[in-house]
Amino acid sequence: MQRRSLPSLCLGLTATTIAATIAAPAFAQEHWPAKPVTIVVPFPAGGMTDLLARRIARDMQAELKQPFVVDNRAGASGQIGTEMVARANPDGYTLLVSATHHVINPAIRPKLPYNASKDFTNIALLATTPNVLVVNNSVPASNLPEFLAYARKQSEGLSYGSSSIGGATHMSGELLRLMTKVPMTHIPYKGASPALADLLGGQIPALFHDVMTMAPYVKDGKVKAIGVTSARRSEALPNVPTIAEQGVPGYEATTWIGFYGPANLPRPLVEKLNREAVKSMNSAEAKTYLTQNGTSPGALNAEQFGSFVQAELDKWKRVATEAKVKVD
Repeated sequence: MQRRSLPSLCLGLTATTIAATIAAPAFAQEHWPAKPVTIVVPFPAGGMTDLLARRIARDMQAELKQPFVVDNRAGASGQIGTEMVARANPDGYTLLVSATHHVINPAIRPKLPYNASKDFTNIALLATTPNVLVVNNSVPASNLPEFLAYARKQSEGLSYGSSSIGGATHMSGELLRLMTKVPMTHIPYKGASPALADLLGGQIPALFHDVMTMAPYVKDGKVKAIGVTSARRSEALPNVPTIAEQGVPGYEATTWIGFYGPANLPRPLVEKLNREAVKSMNSAEAKTYLTQNGTSPGALNAEQFGSFVQAELDKWKRVATEAKVKVD
């Protein structure tokens, strides 16, 4: 029998050890999930973000045969739940579903307890929905040129409401103000309901709100829709032109929901989560529900979504800086 030298034997053992070390994580990922998975939503239950999180949780639970539990950790404009995921182990058992706040907060809040660019793994775009600029019926404007002309005649600028400071609806207004140079003053509300109540009551002349919420009011003639904020018209309001096509080329500001994990989530796991999320959002049932609510399902792979997130971070940082929007 041929005898192997000690160095050769050690080399063989080292190679075997390395192979085993490499194989161990792959084996663990292969068998993920082996226990319940938590999906953190950094907002209260009942909103669009929560509804979509619960939809993918239900579908993934059925597909992967482990419980997927949605945990609403609301507070501080999404910071509390988001930080929880940023600090979690990158093992796929603590994930995040969040709204456009995820890319706007870094632009307007200089003291975030996490870094949105570095502390997360971008997994999937779940859905996008446009906002819509609507006005009280007493406002003498039915399209964007008329709205802008009316705004220019107001001695202190035209007031518009939104559901919060720094949300996608607020920043939709700031982007329009920057791109048209029309004097507009933001009136922030603590939630969508009081903002909508003041619009209907005539306390404010205009409001940026999501299409899902506003479509019934537009169709019933309770408010007038001036323009949608997406690059293309909304299926929920097909007769309402976009702001871009009414003389503001390049204007686009949508509300979108994203799926994330902690930084350094293993790539095979990211791709698996992306496939499951995209499949859930693009099922026949989900597509029908989303379309009826003026929302489009996401279909980006993980790499494409990562590029999208970075572009949105850059965009809203630029808008917030130019508009001088800052929250201490």
